[in-house]
Amino acid sequence: MKPIDIPIVALGPGTQTGEDEEVLSYPDLPREMDTYLPPPLPEPETLARAPRTLDPLQQVLALLERPRTDTAAQSVDVTGLGGEERELLNQILGEGEVSILLRGADEWLIQESVFAGVWRVSHPASGLDRIEIGSIPTAVLEHGLAGARRELVAPAEMPPPGVINARPLLAELAGHQAAYRPGMEPHVINFTLLPHTPEDLAYLEAQLGEGRTLILSRGYGNCRITATGVAHVWWVQYFNSVDAIILNTLEVVDVPAVALAAREDLEDTAERLREVLEATQ
Repeated sequence: MKPIDIPIVALGPGTQTGEDEEVLSYPDLPREMDTYLPPPLPEPETLARAPRTLDPLQQVLALLERPRTDTAAQSVDVTGLGGEERELLNQILGEGEVSILLRGADEWLIQESVFAGVWRVSHPASGLDRIEIGSIPTAVLEHGLAGARRELVAPAEMPPPGVINARPLLAELAGHQAAYRPGMEPHVINFTLLPHTPEDLAYLEAQLGEGRTLILSRGYGNCRITATGVAHVWWVQYFNSVDAIILNTLEVVDVPAVALAAREDLEDTAERLREVLEATQ
């Protein structure tokens, strides 16, 4: 049999050269991840001038070590602490990954400490100031989601030009939102994997509206979690180190999991807080 000459054409990365060569580009991913670092502790003589500083932390530790089967929030009131005691308490607790703002006239300020699942919660209007221990502070569930529409209804009129996929997505959201009950598995729509236009996102934002609760999680890059004006519907957006969005989703859920402290987090926190309190003795 006579051999047949078949030309071999090199294909693949590194085989194309010249001005017309296409270069694969990947989005920048977060390069750093926040990890637990023990908080800086006050000097013994400083603590001696503010003897009540450690009392709330002892109460927090007792709550953490109490046998439990859930992660519902429990609280320790620190309203009665003096200025220096409060300052030292905040120094020991430090600032963790998650910050929460409940917007509006009835504003709540919430900051997770370096101990996962231990939160500083303040309500400036009433002067309330407390430490909460749990997966998420009760203010988020009781006040941050108040006023949201109980039902999502797609408008009958046609959307503006440029809207391509928003209407079926809105119908999908409405169905899952109507069927959702607390504790159910979340339903997620991932725009990073779906064809959509800027007009689609603008249309969805207009139909869903804006809720009170804004959450920022800085565990791995930045994650911005925003309650919409519809109950149980959240925007969850991840950004890289140059603030470009790398993951954009809508979730039907009580509170997105990225903002929650797990039971394992609370167990680790009990051990870490015990070590800190022992170091202050």
